[in-house]
Amino acid sequence: MRILVTGTAGFIGFHVARRLLREGHEVTGIDGVTPYYDVMLKRARHARLREYAGFTCNEFMLEDAQALHDAFEQCRPEGVIHLAAQAGVRYGMENPGSYVSANLVGTYNVLEQARRCATPHLMIASTSSVYGANAVIPFAEDQRCDHPLSLYAATKKATEDLAHSYAHLWNLPITAFRFFTVYGPWGRPDMALFKFTANTLEGRPIDVYNNGDMERDFTYIDDIVEAIHRLATRPAPASGESDRGASPVAPYRVVNIGNGEPVSLMAFIQAIETALGRKCVCNYLPMQPGDVPRTWADCTALQDLTGFRPTTSVQAGVDAFVAWYRDYYGVPADA
Repeated sequence: MRILVTGTAGFIGFHVARRLLREGHEVTGIDGVTPYYDVMLKRARHARLREYAGFTCNEFMLEDAQALHDAFEQCRPEGVIHLAAQAGVRYGMENPGSYVSANLVGTYNVLEQARRCATPHLMIASTSSVYGANAVIPFAEDQRCDHPLSLYAATKKATEDLAHSYAHLWNLPITAFRFFTVYGPWGRPDMALFKFTANTLEGRPIDVYNNGDMERDFTYIDDIVEAIHRLATRPAPASGESDRGASPVAPYRVVNIGNGEPVSLMAFIQAIETALGRKCVCNYLPMQPGDVPRTWADCTALQDLTGFRPTTSVQAGVDAFVAWYRDYYGVPADA
């Protein structure tokens, strides 16, 4: 198949594109390669994808409507996986405009091209952050998401609403994934696992927010990719779907993709210590604006739709990340 993937120089987009290429699909990748974090890491991901004959690389921002139009014209995709976004919770207080531009304008442009080309199935990335101040756990797709706590969450919820309206008005099949704390090899340097590993190997303390009293539903990257792969063949029907997360008036659904098991931040740090063979020095800090104390995915809908449920343990996932980190940065095993 011909598949267009946005965010291919990013963490999740890279892994999704590589899985598709390994299966023989033609992938048109798009990424703005922004300097939000290490551009060299992003270019290294793209370099790995360029090793596959079926990969076409495009580097531009999704806000460039003409460039996106041209990419769709050249690809004529049979499926679109929209993973590009301005990520990060705390960065929204430093550069709020980047979220409005990338997440709202960029997603609108993708929706417009998918509508114009009558894309058979558009899949877009959302986040567990949309659950915001919800106190009922685990988080389920049919819960209301009216109280986002960060600009990132607010723009992601807005993209879900935009997508639903497009699905309804133009009968465009759309699936939105709500990702829960994705981690693994080739991960993002702004996330805890990367920072904790780097700091500990370099003998520096790690910042632990809310004095460590937090829980996250850590989800390994391979499980995320497998879930997306299976959902790709399960677009929502035109209307009247009864499963949770599906719209009653449009070919649209939202699906949680998480491990389904919250892990305390201190247990996560212990897994890092085990993988590194050394202790982390913790600098305890208060809760940061936009953060939530706990996330926990109800993955019943994912399992009902696909027969799949993520199962990778935190220790196995952290071990895999640390092995990649040592290899990528040339850190000896005894260092």
